[in-house]
Amino acid sequence: NKTTSDCHRQEQAGALRALTRRYGARLIVNDCIELALQVEADGVHLGGDDGDLTAARQRLGPGKILGASCYDDLALARQAQAAGVDYVAFGSFFPSQVKPDARRASPELLRAARRELTLPLCAIGGITPANAPALIEAGADMLAVISALYEADDPRAAAEAFAALFPSPLPSPAGGRGGRSVATRR
Repeated sequence: NKTTSDCHRQEQAGALRALTRRYGARLIVNDCIELALQVEADGVHLGGDDGDLTAARQRLGPGKILGASCYDDLALARQAQAAGVDYVAFGSFFPSQVKPDARRASPELLRAARRELTLPLCAIGGITPANAPALIEAGADMLAVISALYEADDPRAAAEAFAALFPSPLPSPAGGRGGRSVATRR
């Protein structure tokens, strides 16, 4: 929640941490390594302006998940892999209400990344259960969704539709903690 005070963000993240522990889910904090460390999150996802990935990996240690936004740039993904991230995210693949001016990525970028990188690949941007299969076919291991889940008439049914797109487990990042999943970003 980038629109509220630091105090409120910490309060919300702490409440989410309690819920994720209760239900055996992971908590990845978006954009803020300090907040991730404060609430003992499972990891952090950093964008291009959110800090140095090598320094973030050192601060987090090897047992925490570190993800990086690479937008439409395979060179950024190569650098992120070298810095020790656990996954990379590409997008926006489709028009998005959340970030309408985001750079566009193509499914071919996922194919190229799949050939070159050894990391799990995340796709983001305007993804729905209807357009997601093309991204999965192109190499996406995870999907980051906001509107298709949070604005759905039935968020549970939407989450189940996304989960059904991934019938088999994916080797998990950061020391075997998890499986193939639908990632959500807020």
